[in-house]
Amino acid sequence: MTGRLILAATPIGDVEDASPRLRRLLVEADVVAAEDTRRLHALVGRLELRMGGRVVSYHEHNESARAGELLDVVEQGGTVLIVTDAGMPSVSDPGYRVVAAAIERGLTVTSAPGPSAVLTALAVSGLPTDRFCFEGFPPRKAGERARAFESLADERRTMVFFESPHRIDQTLAAMAEAFGSDRPAAVCRELTKTYEEVLRGGLAELAERASGEQLRGEISIVVAGAPARESLSTGDAVAEVLARVDGGERLKEAVADVAGIAGIHKRELYAAALAAKPGRVRQP
Repeated sequence: MTGRLILAATPIGDVEDASPRLRRLLVEADVVAAEDTRRLHALVGRLELRMGGRVVSYHEHNESARAGELLDVVEQGGTVLIVTDAGMPSVSDPGYRVVAAAIERGLTVTSAPGPSAVLTALAVSGLPTDRFCFEGFPPRKAGERARAFESLADERRTMVFFESPHRIDQTLAAMAEAFGSDRPAAVCRELTKTYEEVLRGGLAELAERASGEQLRGEISIVVAGAPARESLSTGDAVAEVLARVDGGERLKEAVADVAGIAGIHKRELYAAALAAKPGRVRQP
């Protein structure tokens, strides 16, 4: 008998989103590997099921060590079901390493698709869905976070992030700085749950709202991709910056705006403006 490794999506909020296939697999699997076994038992209880197989923990701290044990079961003809606390395994959750190891050993890997916080947030955001990318959790440290967002400033696809409620205001403020205060975005909170809420608007507006009220629960952030850039040479961009400075605008603000229009890196344009007229600009 051929064994299988199955990655199964669990509800991200509403237990009624559990598919009939997930219900059957929870009962039939020889081993159910769960990110949090307590949450798994709570889900099974709400579904009024009784699992027939063995339950083991499988999380980021034991993922590498436990993968071999799970794949031995598959190799011997058993069915191993991988589930996480919510959504699809391996999407910002454990699962990737055991899948990669199973492929190396020539074992069968399949999935039982279902709820996804990424796709749900994208669908309700009201932002373009034709092309998108998932960026996971932003870095926790302010400097690393700012650099990560700066590297994504020219990304044309709609971007989806996860974030903790404890850092949501800082993250939105950093996004507004890197992407522009008016960049359209949506903050999606507690999706499919009783207190589901979707806040839409520009990044600066959303950052202000997040700092004024405490947002709780699981949060996804959807940010529109960068608009198409006008074609400007570095020389023309510098001339535009200097003209704005002559008009009373501060160098930092002028550079940020023109760089966004011209598609030039802010640091490059800033240095070029200083070099062009070193005594003509006011430092920020």
